[in-house]
Amino acid sequence: MISSEYRQKLLDECQKLDLQLQKDKAFEKIALDIVDNKNDAAVLALINQLGHLKHHQETFAKNQAIILQLLYLYLGSKQIDESYQRLKTSSNKSLDDLQEDLNKLVGLTAVKEQVNDLITFNKIQQARVKAGLKKSNKTLHMAFLGNPGTAKTTVARIVGKMYKSLGLLSKGHFIEASRTDLIAEYQGQTAIKVKKLVNRAKGGVLFIDEAYSITENEKSDSYGRECLTELTKALEDYRDDLVVIVAGYSDLMDKFFQSNPGLKSRFNTFIDFPDYTLDELVDIFTFDCNSYEYRPTETALLKVREWFDCKLKEQDENFSNGRLVRNFFDDVVLAQSKRLSKETATPSRNQLMQIIESDIPTYTLKTEDVNK
Repeated sequence: MISSEYRQKLLDECQKLDLQLQKDKAFEKIALDIVDNKNDAAVLALINQLGHLKHHQETFAKNQAIILQLLYLYLGSKQIDESYQRLKTSSNKSLDDLQEDLNKLVGLTAVKEQVNDLITFNKIQQARVKAGLKKSNKTLHMAFLGNPGTAKTTVARIVGKMYKSLGLLSKGHFIEASRTDLIAEYQGQTAIKVKKLVNRAKGGVLFIDEAYSITENEKSDSYGRECLTELTKALEDYRDDLVVIVAGYSDLMDKFFQSNPGLKSRFNTFIDFPDYTLDELVDIFTFDCNSYEYRPTETALLKVREWFDCKLKEQDENFSNGRLVRNFFDDVVLAQSKRLSKETATPSRNQLMQIIESDIPTYTLKTEDVNK
């Protein structure tokens, strides 16, 4: 059962372990991938790394036990088993299956069209090569532009699997990175760090989220410049078996591309990810309900719609789209759990599935909105 309480405890324990190990958010990043993106591979990666840690360092056995317990409390053993089965299935998916996964995503009509066009283009290029003709010199690297929570990471994972299915990538694995994974603490070490990360990503997708943060200090940031010099070189050197996808806010990404003369030319595909509409936010909530076998009543859904409508009208600059919906869903499920625990000691299957109007929070306007 998803719970906001267990979610936070899981993140807190992973942060503690990172501090003890002096690792820069290594375990916390995996945990965030689990709670924010519901990533099956991240669930198994966390279990695997905890097992590896216990084997080599017995002193951390207590931390391992606590995190594993919280993971099972947060997800439930059934979901972890299902994650494993889904991961096994996804590795064997055909291109048609992957295109169906893409098309099932809520909204993103233009994004889906652009990705499907890329697949069509690359199929034809492969046919040209087989016919003894020259292929296009376009790189596979991409830039995903848009606000947080607009499914950029999800689409990037699907694209990687599609390219693997087409034979454009030898492995199709997915590595997510941020500034801390690329920038070293000391002068001259950043290039080495970037090389190591690129070597890990070869044959798959290197997804750099908030890529603009690499150059956040503009010209004074010699570390950022060192990183971009090495990254720009890698974009060209390994273009035949590596896809680098950079992502972030549209305006900040414009500055990112201006920071290095040869950088933008290495990217041939730019995809804009729009914010979700009211209908799409409600659809994402309904999708989450169906995924976890919850059934909201009509009056509950009306209140959900009202809540998201108020949130959109608030025009909060920190609006997080799909991430907001998933946090909201966690709050609703927790409210349902509290209600049921007060109502009955042995809830029926129908009661366990049903979400009613009182489980949905009432939207509270910010103080500045009330005073307008």
